[in-house]
Amino acid sequence: MGKRAGVAVYGIRWSLLLNMEGEKVKRMQKAQKQKSLKSQEGSDFGREAVLERRRERAGVLIRGADGIRRFAGRYIKWTGYRKVRRSAKDRLFRFLFDKDREALLQLYNALNGTDYRDASALQVVTIESAVYVVMKNDLAFILAGTLNLYEHQSTYNSNMPVRFLIYLAEEYQKLIEQAESSLYGTKQIPLPTPQCVVFYNGEKQAPEEEVLRLSDAFINRNREADVELKVRMLNINYGYNRELMDRCHVLEEYAQFVEVSRQFMADGLTVKEALEQAIQYCMEHGILYETLRDYRAEVLGMLLEEFDVDKYERTIRKEGMEEGIKQGIEQGIEQGQALGVERSNHLARILIEQNRVEDLKRAAFDPAYQKELFREFRL
Repeated sequence: MGKRAGVAVYGIRWSLLLNMEGEKVKRMQKAQKQKSLKSQEGSDFGREAVLERRRERAGVLIRGADGIRRFAGRYIKWTGYRKVRRSAKDRLFRFLFDKDREALLQLYNALNGTDYRDASALQVVTIESAVYVVMKNDLAFILAGTLNLYEHQSTYNSNMPVRFLIYLAEEYQKLIEQAESSLYGTKQIPLPTPQCVVFYNGEKQAPEEEVLRLSDAFINRNREADVELKVRMLNINYGYNRELMDRCHVLEEYAQFVEVSRQFMADGLTVKEALEQAIQYCMEHGILYETLRDYRAEVLGMLLEEFDVDKYERTIRKEGMEEGIKQGIEQGIEQGQALGVERSNHLARILIEQNRVEDLKRAAFDPAYQKELFREFRL
């Protein structure tokens, strides 16, 4: 008995030793990876390299042997990897440009080929609170007689013209109320010209630029529509629209941050670890440096919060789908049962009319014979 106990104790000690060694190896690998990332000061992702790439308009994003992959002038679609949360990116996109009016003005100039310098001239009119939360828009402002509506999307959405139509109606209503004007008056109310833009960086392949039209959704294409709304959709995945990126550095660095986050996700890290390392990596290489330096905790918090929302929404959608399938099956069974009863009643009426009582009795207890009768009378 004592010998067996000794063997058991020895086995436990050996198991604990192996576990400790395994944990030690994991810690060493993680430390080595972080050290390797920090040592990449000569990387093409450095501040000077970013500036040089902007001048040359030919970027090559490099990641070392620890996992950052290489791509040049194009976006690589990572299949099978966990994505950066769509709403998290939406929220970060809005945070960057809403926080920095100079960056917003720079984005406007980059889109329109203008050179406005006074950011205080921007009149921000973003819908902050509406009856329906989903109707909040990302960015809206008036400048030089134009009402600019900007939306960020990481999923391709052909319904964006309809959404912009709703945003536009809400914005015009606000402006008319602020001007204390009446729609029933005889004097025409001046309105800023709308400019609707979507910034897209999802994984579905999309051209650098395309135009979405409200009329594409109209059922009757044979009649000319009395209303139209066009939306300019720009692909802002890293490597696309280089001229636009060169003119708006915040937009370029945002695209880089998203791509780095995706790549850390691809390394199998947890959401929090991936985002923390992406933030650290970008700070060390001059990407969104001021924003991450001043609002690091806020950025990480909003991203993690949005990932939690995404998880909740996926759960709700899954439960809704399962409930829908269940209801569909139940309805199908009920309909099938109703049809079966009607079919059987029809057969019974035919047999009674033909005075085939014995066949009716047999069919009531013999399903195979009942099927033969169904085939006979083509029921």
